[in-house]
Amino acid sequence: MFPATRAIQKEMLPIIDQDGLVKPTIQMIVEECIASGIEEICIVVERGGGAAFRDHFRAITDDELKGFSGKAWAIAEADKLADMATRISYVEQPSPEGFGHAVLQAKDFAAGEPIVLLLGDHVYTTPDGVKPCIRQAIEAAEASGGSITTVRLEPEASVGVTGIVKCDVPAGETPALSTALPILKLQEKPSIDDVQSLKTNGLPDQTYLGHFGIHVFTAEIFECLQALVDGNVRVKNEFQLTSGQEGLLERAKAGTAPVYSACILNGTRWDIGMPDEYLLTLAEFGRRGPYNNA
Repeated sequence: MFPATRAIQKEMLPIIDQDGLVKPTIQMIVEECIASGIEEICIVVERGGGAAFRDHFRAITDDELKGFSGKAWAIAEADKLADMATRISYVEQPSPEGFGHAVLQAKDFAAGEPIVLLLGDHVYTTPDGVKPCIRQAIEAAEASGGSITTVRLEPEASVGVTGIVKCDVPAGETPALSTALPILKLQEKPSIDDVQSLKTNGLPDQTYLGHFGIHVFTAEIFECLQALVDGNVRVKNEFQLTSGQEGLLERAKAGTAPVYSACILNGTRWDIGMPDEYLLTLAEFGRRGPYNNA
């Protein structure tokens, strides 16, 4: 997304939401969290990177209030941002050492409770009348009693750019939506040769279960990530979340952590982190919004 990301953080890139308001991506994510029943939110930022978020999620100033005279809708939206600010905490990742390392920084925030882990450049849509994707993931985790990694169907051509999960599905059955599927194995960005061993029963040929982008983790994920840091276990010189997931899976199989499952959600993920995907995201939300016929 360079050179735009030289001037603005990727998570602050704007989208015209379904309600017609122009919002930074991170606000849309926070709003879905709140709509899904989440009360406390932690944003992990790079060193010194929280200023832009704090400046957005805040109460209206006196100068802004003058500019919004007669615009009750704008003042109401500013009040919502001020309320969101009361729910948000920030922690800094002191050095860029991988996704797993970034997640570990939220350990104290989590305080031993389960967490929902989201990426700052993914937004979601669902069919009319269907619960938000985040809420679906939470309910699947509650039903399973353990951790959930959400997945979607991935063609073989895409397996080299995402994590692939193999689930336990009885022969002759098809993985069902919103159902916890026990995880047998997972691997980050496998090769075409390696991915053959990661095929889940019941999927079409040359189709696999890939990371969707929403995880619900019990507190054991932080122990697994801390073990990576303590042992300096890196992949491509970074502490990877997938390595922590592998540790969590081993603990679940050994009975020292709650069950670890995957779940296919009834919804679509939109990734604003690449130009082509950002364009598709803008088009989809535009189609769903009030300016569709403008």
